[in-house]
Amino acid sequence: MHRILIFANGQLPDLDAARALLHADDFIIAADGGTHNALTLGLTPNLIVGDLDSLTLDLRPLTDQGTKVIQFPRDKNETDLELALQHAAEMQPEQVIIVGALGGRLDQTLGNIALLSDARLLNLDLRLDDGVEELYFCRSQAEVHGRSGELVSLIPWGVPVEGVRTDGLRWPLSDETLYPDKTRGISNELLGERATVRIRSGLLLVVHRRTSQER
Repeated sequence: MHRILIFANGQLPDLDAARALLHADDFIIAADGGTHNALTLGLTPNLIVGDLDSLTLDLRPLTDQGTKVIQFPRDKNETDLELALQHAAEMQPEQVIIVGALGGRLDQTLGNIALLSDARLLNLDLRLDDGVEELYFCRSQAEVHGRSGELVSLIPWGVPVEGVRTDGLRWPLSDETLYPDKTRGISNELLGERATVRIRSGLLLVVHRRTSQER
């Protein structure tokens, strides 16, 4: 399987930007209330995962169209998004994009970002993306694709990130260390359509904010 989109129950700040993420052959998983976001974009989920406590609609029209539902009890140790991500990883796709996982409750947003850091998923191209902002972790090397002037922030996750080198950003980093209690990597800018980030050790969160012109 090439690509899975997981819809979470967060905000979609720009529906056209979110719609631009879609591919015709995407496999669509909705994490509980993320079903509403998928339907808003005109999508019928292939699969709905969660305890279904955030759904306020009749699922029968969806199941009649072939949507599969995996329901969990409300008393559980994982969020609905974590359960959906676990299921997606078992399907061994090339890429997983989580849509609608940002905004709203801060605790949920932080938890959603933290899911990307799971070492068991390090071989998976995994990112959060709402069409406006995309977030993913760099463990050794990563690329950012966009337009000149778009913001790129590099945020150390938990521990200092050593040997940070960038190419294609306005303020380059050359074998530097970024510290989690400092803001050295915030609000850099793309010089062109692509930038490269390399690190020697640690875990680096890459946050790319697109411009309206890009969308």
